[in-house]
Amino acid sequence: MNDTDVSKQIQQMVRFIRQEAEEKANEISVSAEEEFNIEKLQLVEAEKKKIRQEFERKEKQVDVRKKIEYSMQLNASRIKVLQAQDDLVSSMKEAAAKELLHVSHHHNHHIYKKLLHDLIVQSLLRLKEPSVLLRCRKDDVHLVEDVLDAAKEEYAEKAMVHSPEIIVDNIHLPPAPSHHNAHGPSCSGGVVLASRDGKIVCENTLDARLEVVFRKKLPEIRKCLFGQVAT
Repeated sequence: MNDTDVSKQIQQMVRFIRQEAEEKANEISVSAEEEFNIEKLQLVEAEKKKIRQEFERKEKQVDVRKKIEYSMQLNASRIKVLQAQDDLVSSMKEAAAKELLHVSHHHNHHIYKKLLHDLIVQSLLRLKEPSVLLRCRKDDVHLVEDVLDAAKEEYAEKAMVHSPEIIVDNIHLPPAPSHHNAHGPSCSGGVVLASRDGKIVCENTLDARLEVVFRKKLPEIRKCLFGQVAT
């Protein structure tokens, strides 16, 4: 083999190696591009997923905030309604308390005396004590003394016992409410009876009876004013 043949063989080998190298380089380039595209797509999808998740999270936060705000507004509205209802009921009670003052007014003495008589009898029947202490307003002392004997007799007859001893206390219930004593203790009338040892007390003032009746009738009053309340 002469030099020319050797040279040709070398050139063929070089071309073959170069062709293989180029093909390998192309393969590597294509593979690298594919891997790059796949990785880029994965990164893009991952970022899209993050954005979607962040959007959903913020959307839920907005939804929760809206629900909280709606609930707070609803509760505030309910509180306002309940407050308005309570104010109306309280004004009714105050109006009733003012009407009580007319019961013991000077031009109703006959009616009020009969009421005092009945309140004393009722209190005696509740206490069932042979000796009691009676307290009333200073303005009512003479009225109470006028009906005391009749009340004792009626109680004795109803309870089938001896006539009880009733001591009118020197300490009196507060006077009727007035502009001069708007914030002080007051009493619209009636009596308070107690056992001599003070352990049993029957508060039968007009104010106490209004409180009891109003508390007892409050569900009916609310139903009448505001209709059936949903539970």
